[in-house]
Amino acid sequence: MITDAKLKILSDKITALGIKDSDIIEKFMTSGNKGGQKANKSANAVYLKHLPTGLEVKCKETRHREINRFLARRLLVDKIEELQTGRSSRTDRADKIRKAKNRKQRKSLAKKSKALID
Repeated sequence: MITDAKLKILSDKITALGIKDSDIIEKFMTSGNKGGQKANKSANAVYLKHLPTGLEVKCKETRHREINRFLARRLLVDKIEELQTGRSSRTDRADKIRKAKNRKQRKSLAKKSKALID
């Protein structure tokens, strides 16, 4: 389930970016994805469109509508943030992880080469 803290963080981000609920078109559709009969019968996939920017997001990651709704809103906010500022928290996180992996790999290679020399 989605915690209140996560919802508050998302709503704070939405207000900081100046996104209004009236600017977002929200539709629910069947996902047609894995999940069997439940996923094919119920409209649990979420489609969001931000009218001022024209950005569209589709989310059908889980079988639960509310979780997909939250994830779709978070993706839309990240895309709008990236459009407005040129960077998003999602890309910052990815860069941080990439740098950490590179550091770890360099350390590993240094240890291997040192072991070969000794």
